[in-house]
Amino acid sequence: MSVTPSRRDLLKSAALAGPALLSAQAVAAPASGRPAKPAVKAVLAPNSIPLSALPGHFDVDPSIRNLEAGYWSVMPRVVAQAYARHTEEVNRSNSIFARNVLPGEACLANGSREAQVAIARQVGCAPEEIAVARSGSDALQLLIANYRGLKTGDAVIYCDLDYDATIGAMEWLGTHRGARVVRFAMPEPATTANILAAYDEVLKRNPDAKLLLVTQVSNRTGLVTPVREIVAMARARGVDTIVDAAHGIALLDFQLADLDADFVAWSVHKWTSAPLGTGAMYIRKSRLADIDIAYENHNLPADSINARIPPGTVNFAAMLTIPLAVDFHFAIGAAAKERHMRALRNRWVDAVRDLPNVTMAVPDDPARYCTITSFRLKGMDSDEKAKAVQQRLFEKYRILTVWRTGVAKGPVIRVTPGLYSTQADVDALAAALRAEHAMFV
Repeated sequence: MSVTPSRRDLLKSAALAGPALLSAQAVAAPASGRPAKPAVKAVLAPNSIPLSALPGHFDVDPSIRNLEAGYWSVMPRVVAQAYARHTEEVNRSNSIFARNVLPGEACLANGSREAQVAIARQVGCAPEEIAVARSGSDALQLLIANYRGLKTGDAVIYCDLDYDATIGAMEWLGTHRGARVVRFAMPEPATTANILAAYDEVLKRNPDAKLLLVTQVSNRTGLVTPVREIVAMARARGVDTIVDAAHGIALLDFQLADLDADFVAWSVHKWTSAPLGTGAMYIRKSRLADIDIAYENHNLPADSINARIPPGTVNFAAMLTIPLAVDFHFAIGAAAKERHMRALRNRWVDAVRDLPNVTMAVPDDPARYCTITSFRLKGMDSDEKAKAVQQRLFEKYRILTVWRTGVAKGPVIRVTPGLYSTQADVDALAAALRAEHAMFV
């Protein structure tokens, strides 16, 4: 007698299944007997994509120079094609796939497990320390809201350069869990010494602090913080740290062990170039009990990290595409990728360095920046003026940047080349800034 697995069984198998590669073929023939459309899995060897060929792997609108890759990444063509195939496969198989009734590997349990394995391989940790989330924002909000170490009156700390969604979650700890919320401003210039001094001062000033939010790469300015040192500083005072690594994972060449953090989350749809709606949560295995399960998610064992993700239907096709996106990352090579993105950033920054009315919002220290770099024009002292700069660059030069607010020192224009960007793209920005740098003076 055949038995269809229950939702509870499905979720348990997704959490506990052993490692398995996704099949190179499409899912098995549907119940109607019609053969499934075959799908060929791309083979991407590590370090096989030369940097000179990288832009050719992406299909982008050639009429606009898109220097706003910080929102999410364009999927490379091979990943986009795989995502389309997986979408078709999941749509055709429906709950036949999701209920794990198909033989072999063509089922949700193996697909979920393979996504965890791929992400763990990318960041250098155990698969059971990784949960796939709907986005980096979701994963970070869950870590913050479900942190169990707070009691009424404990201080929680964040800074002005943290991400809006995480700031909202930290403020929620104040309004809903009785925490005392402390906000401080990142110093400018944000040298390594100044950054560490600012965190040291705020921790000393708040000896009742229990939780600290640290952003590895600021979405506002592009500042790269010395995470490992900050984590150690907080830990020495009995303060736990949650790290937002959304713009660090798959862009900076590092592993999670280099941060030495217990709780980290990020967006897989950013620099890993996976489909939209994919994120990841890391909890060090020894600290799992310090993050509560999500919304009483008893569909999964309490000792599974996946119980920290709310139950519900996700974009299965996006999840299935994650392993190939990770393969593409390794096909470029982490060190080569970071080197390439730094070179694009340095090319336009160096080209406008002599302009008296252009100021970078990050220090001139390679340890404190990577790809994202924000600038200010002299006289750009309001959100309205920052919006005007973004509009001028787009309407006159067809260059997309984005203005960012929330920085204590004033609004900025964020520039984020993508993996698809060319030298011509950043040269066009430099030329536009040379023409427009005095627009407010």
